[in-house]
Amino acid sequence: MELTKEDLKILNSKIGLKHLLENKKVDLEKALYEAKYELKLKEIQVELVKMQLWLIANNKKLVVLFHGSDSSEKSGIIRKILSYNNPRHYRVEVNLPHRSEGESGEWYFKKFVEKLPQPGQMVLWDRSWYNRAIIEPVHGLCSQEEYELFMGQVNDFEKMLVESGIHLVKFYFSISKKEQARRIKNVKSSPLTKWKMTPFDEKSRELWDEYQSYKEKMFSGTSTDYAPWIEITEDKREEEMIQAAKHILKAFAYE
Repeated sequence: MELTKEDLKILNSKIGLKHLLENKKVDLEKALYEAKYELKLKEIQVELVKMQLWLIANNKKLVVLFHGSDSSEKSGIIRKILSYNNPRHYRVEVNLPHRSEGESGEWYFKKFVEKLPQPGQMVLWDRSWYNRAIIEPVHGLCSQEEYELFMGQVNDFEKMLVESGIHLVKFYFSISKKEQARRIKNVKSSPLTKWKMTPFDEKSRELWDEYQSYKEKMFSGTSTDYAPWIEITEDKREEEMIQAAKHILKAFAYE
């Protein structure tokens, strides 16, 4: 491969040398790609710290929703892009799919309202209220009536959040069926990650078409001017992170 002066400069940096020498067999193209990615991510992480400091100083509130195909690695993306942010001023909430009977007839959005950010705070949801738009109906965890009620209320709920001063960002990470199968295989084969597998992951391939159908209904019914869906379609995890971080930075015209 032909290398530019900039490529050589990157490969001779500490980050470049680290990627060149991490394996016995040197893969120049792979090392250059990973070094460029790491440098770009660090630049963006610096901006995320600046944005958070501005958000704290100006008492702004940010909510970010992370949804996507099974094995789209939402949790890892959240951890990576916020590696250097102040954890005292952000929270990561997880909404695991469950049967609706456990809610004892409460208003569906109540538990989410209770966890909204205070001024100067970010709340990031690893799956959110939108479980009811895709996962729950696909796996029979809610009734058709509950699904339709949610779809009829969610836009008004989000409009109230935005009008109260909350900045709302909604991500959906779409990966190809082939890439999903590859990631699931890697997770299952590693003793360090196989605990991540859930019954939902196991069934994801056979339910692919149903997931896609509900996803399209969700996009068409709940992507609004004040809270649009941002679909990220990169199969490479590194590109998913970069794109997500860039969109979060656009939430505020920070100094």
